[in-house]
Amino acid sequence: MNQIAFLKVLSQDGFPEPVLVVREQGGFLENHTHPFEVRALVTQGQIDIVIDGHKKTYLAGDVFHLMHSQEHAESYGNQGVRYLASRKD
Repeated sequence: MNQIAFLKVLSQDGFPEPVLVVREQGGFLENHTHPFEVRALVTQGQIDIVIDGHKKTYLAGDVFHLMHSQEHAESYGNQGVRYLASRKD
């Protein structure tokens, strides 16, 4: 998905304007939750997200979606990752 299409979908679904998130290469976050729903578009690099023991890899152009309080872990590829993230309460 490109950025223009992503912004259109966010608006249609009631998500606010996204912010750019940058994570370092080889970084990770152990299991955690967020007090909001997240929809994000990867713009560069790679992020792996593990939910309920299942890992999924997201690359540039991929969109990931995390529900409010959904437990997950994250790890970032050898080039790190950049993504546009919109958070909705």
